[in-house]
Amino acid sequence: MQFAHFDPVAFRRDHWQRHPLLIRNPWRAWANPLDPDDLAGLACDADVESRLIVAKRKGLKLDHGPFEARRFAKLGKHPWTLLVQAVDHAVPAVAALLDAFRFLPNWRIDDVMVSYASDGGGVGPHFDQYDVFLIQGLGRRLWQVGGVCDHTTPLLPHDDLRLLSRFEPTQEWLLEPGDVLYLPPGIAHNGIAVGGDCMTYSIGCRAPSRAELIAGWSDHVLEQLSDDDRYADPGLQAQANAGEITADAIAKLYAMLTEKLLDRAAFARWFGAYSSTPKYPDLDWSPEAPMTVEALRARLAAGATLVRNPASRFSFVRVDAGSVLLFVDGECFEFTGEARGFAERLCGTGGLDLAPCEVASAAGTALIARLYNAGSLAFAAGRGPR
Repeated sequence: MQFAHFDPVAFRRDHWQRHPLLIRNPWRAWANPLDPDDLAGLACDADVESRLIVAKRKGLKLDHGPFEARRFAKLGKHPWTLLVQAVDHAVPAVAALLDAFRFLPNWRIDDVMVSYASDGGGVGPHFDQYDVFLIQGLGRRLWQVGGVCDHTTPLLPHDDLRLLSRFEPTQEWLLEPGDVLYLPPGIAHNGIAVGGDCMTYSIGCRAPSRAELIAGWSDHVLEQLSDDDRYADPGLQAQANAGEITADAIAKLYAMLTEKLLDRAAFARWFGAYSSTPKYPDLDWSPEAPMTVEALRARLAAGATLVRNPASRFSFVRVDAGSVLLFVDGECFEFTGEARGFAERLCGTGGLDLAPCEVASAAGTALIARLYNAGSLAFAAGRGPR
């Protein structure tokens, strides 16, 4: 699905990480991509992350899935909301929503969470630490937007939900099907279903914290180090006071620390693998029967088109003028020369139509076969990724 009227240049300049923006039905032709009953079915799957929030007299109560199908018939008149994570991984029509947001880097897009709410249902006033696009799919939802929040903002004492203790809306909009509301990080907001059958598609953006980066990168560096790599000071000079840690010692120790941590090329390679690791790495997306390189080449030569599994993450880093690092689901592959374009197109949008020379390439088809057998790629016609 694509936008018919939307200016991504003006959006990035004027609103991205600055101000909320309501975009009234920008689609060429909006159609709700998922039936509510199918969403409920996903919430019953043990491999799918889901939550159910019910408004009780004493406040909101949260339960985690998977749920029994009969649970939804027993919710009664209390307002409730069902939240299902990463629906784009399971439903191609929902994954197609992301095509309209490719004006953002792929690595910044997380997944599509889908919510269904009864009249009055919602998750309460809160804020997110990342950018989010809220697409109204079915029914209507009133969105109230407040000020900027951070880690010092008071929260209600709740075991499961991070709800604001005080919420004063400064703007509100009633969203109809197809409308999109963009919210920058930290903006307080509250969504309330107006009427029944309210479905909202939430596209969240990935925003690693400084603490996450430091922890992940440091752990990776530590894995590469030997316990024999220790401080040494040959030619040690006498000190006037043995209690002093000299400037020379501090300089040597600091150099030991920073030499590895400040390796930019190594960091780029690590971050490419880190950011392309699947959201749910334990799920097995591999096909029932592996395909040989010869069989794959025959299908490609016959005109078959490859597509990426929506659950897989593809990205690349330009190392220098002559090489590219391709990252797929946490694995790294290096390409040089003319093969760089092949790696870059693997990360592009739409289907992957290979040129005859690429079909004939042993290295290219070997990689395609490896990614296909891992479930990262699939053929557009025939068996899908799930």
